Amino acid sequence: MLRRAVAAASIALATLAGGPARADEILVGAHMPLTGSLARSGQAFDEGMRVAIQMFNARSDKHKIRLQVIDDESTPAKAVSAVEKLVSDGAVAVIGGYGSNIIGPASDASNRLKTTYITAGAVSDELTARGLKTFFRINNNAGYQRGMGALLETLKPASVSILASTKEAPALLAKGLQKDLSAKGVKVTVHEFDPAITDFKPVINKVKLQDKSDILVMSAYENDYVGIIRAAKVLKPPVKLIVGAWSLATPKMYSEFPDLMNNVVGTSFLPFPVEMKDEEGKRFAEAYKKTYNKEVEYLSTLSFVETTILAEAIAHAADAGTLKTGGLPDAMRRTERETLLGPVQFDATGDNPRFSVAMGQHRAGKIVLVSPAAAATGEIVFPGLPW
Repeated sequence: MLRRAVAAASIALATLAGGPARADEILVGAHMPLTGSLARSGQAFDEGMRVAIQMFNARSDKHKIRLQVIDDESTPAKAVSAVEKLVSDGAVAVIGGYGSNIIGPASDASNRLKTTYITAGAVSDELTARGLKTFFRINNNAGYQRGMGALLETLKPASVSILASTKEAPALLAKGLQKDLSAKGVKVTVHEFDPAITDFKPVINKVKLQDKSDILVMSAYENDYVGIIRAAKVLKPPVKLIVGAWSLATPKMYSEFPDLMNNVVGTSFLPFPVEMKDEEGKRFAEAYKKTYNKEVEYLSTLSFVETTILAEAIAHAADAGTLKTGGLPDAMRRTERETLLGPVQFDATGDNPRFSVAMGQHRAGKIVLVSPAAAATGEIVFPGLPW
């Protein structure tokens, strides 16, 4: 009888208190290019982000994150509108999309609304020179420049041609590479092109007849890579290797353009098929494969890391009681952890000065890390071309 009375009293107390404690649901917003010319990148970012939230929620009893994503269609105005909508809906933070020209105005809007903003899709130096207290990113131009420059230095070319989009981030990367390589005695010729260009044969003809370079470097985006390599495959300039930047050394690029990608080199973090060395990476790869029935790629890894870091900072701020009073940026600045991309720690500008990148080479459907030596999973094929 006594036990029944105690049980009944416990049930009554739980009912009065609203039942068993439930985890707080916290809204995080995101804008991504899910349609349009950069949809391949946006989709990969979206997938990594969703797996990060899934894994965080599975291990967190106190806090659950709900994700709301808006397609910005790679349009600055739509990205700004997306940020405003997400914040008005109650998002405590926004995960940014792809491209410095998109991230700039979107993060300005987020800062105006006093909302934390994080991105892994914009590398312009100007973004961290604005003095915004709510802006964070895990990767930057310096890391990409170091990674590409280190590879080119080991190959010891006499001359390099750089085809550079006039968009902010590609133009900045091209200038940095030109400065670094020129200082090492390499002859560098930069050919800038308007992002609207579709026929690259005239500029490739300059590389073939005037530059006669050893290596062709592309500082550009997905559709640019395809147009440049197609033109090069037709005109066959006397280069020994084609090297590009972000969104190039991905399984999706090879699956869609197998005739263009073999032996092409781009920035990467992981070989393909994926080989994860730590426990977090193995859990991510397993969850990603289970969710999407495919292997992880490096853009998904970028978004997984940024989203995981944001989710952990949200939990810390919520535990400290400061999430609703502007404490999330401070929690972000206390981040210091090893990730699948290496160490992440934010400086006063919100940048991650410890960011570095490897280089991966397409090999008949696989991606082999070829630089730096400490990360390499194989030797580079050089000379090596798609034709």
